[in-house]
Amino acid sequence: MHQVKKAIIPAAGFGTRLLPATKSMPKEMLPIIDKPVLQYVIEEAVESGIEDILIITGRGKQSIENHFDYSPDLEVFLRENGKEDLVDSVQSIGDKCRIFYIRQKVQRGLGDAIRLGADHIGHEPFAVLLGDTIIAPPSDETRPGLRQLVEAYQTTGSSVVAVHHVPREWVVRYGVVDGAPVSEGSNLYRLDRLVEKPAVDEAPTDLAIAGRYIFESDIFQCIDQTREGVGGEIQLTDAMNLLAQRKPMYALAWRARRYDIGNRIEYAKCFIDFAMKRHDTRDAIREHLSREKLV
Repeated sequence: MHQVKKAIIPAAGFGTRLLPATKSMPKEMLPIIDKPVLQYVIEEAVESGIEDILIITGRGKQSIENHFDYSPDLEVFLRENGKEDLVDSVQSIGDKCRIFYIRQKVQRGLGDAIRLGADHIGHEPFAVLLGDTIIAPPSDETRPGLRQLVEAYQTTGSSVVAVHHVPREWVVRYGVVDGAPVSEGSNLYRLDRLVEKPAVDEAPTDLAIAGRYIFESDIFQCIDQTREGVGGEIQLTDAMNLLAQRKPMYALAWRARRYDIGNRIEYAKCFIDFAMKRHDTRDAIREHLSREKLV
């Protein structure tokens, strides 16, 4: 079995739910304390064994490439002002893996964005991490979210998607999976089908796709055979349904916390939660919230 060493990160969307902020700044570059969302995503990939990342960008996303490139002028400025520790922090941003870019010229959906990486991936298994989704494992779990998925792939030898339980009324926001646990009490499910944003009374389960996937390269052929849907988009869930008809597929239900940064409320929660975890910010934030009677 091939090791999972490559990843695709789709980051081409307009981020309309966060306008006007995303008019000039990609949603993937919105800050969570002192790092943009996309840096957290890439760090998760690297900590999970990924060595090669292809980022699917779009028009107006040049700041993504700039962030993961060297900045000689900034480094000189920092050195001249005795901030050598900051030089190391900005130099190391793009040094942890090989990062490549390709532009999705027309917004044709997540399936189309992933298809753009076919030549780069070849016949290897690969990960997909949504560029606007941060995954925070629970406090008693030391493995990054993607690492858990990689290990599930190594166990099954088949494509696997991360899912998590959501309140029943939330299923209309997500792709939802239908399947049965491989054994009693297992968090690994044999996947039968996926339903994109079902009505509450039509959802087969409350297990929503959590923005992380491991695919075998067969998914590209399935995407090619997927018809365009609403708005001319190629839905990844439709391609996954084709793949599930041909080969075993699995879903891993994890307890990790998913932050969908494309959502204003989730973005605010993520910012606060991460500030409360950091030793240099948590006490001041807790004091502020308490003083202002916000908690």
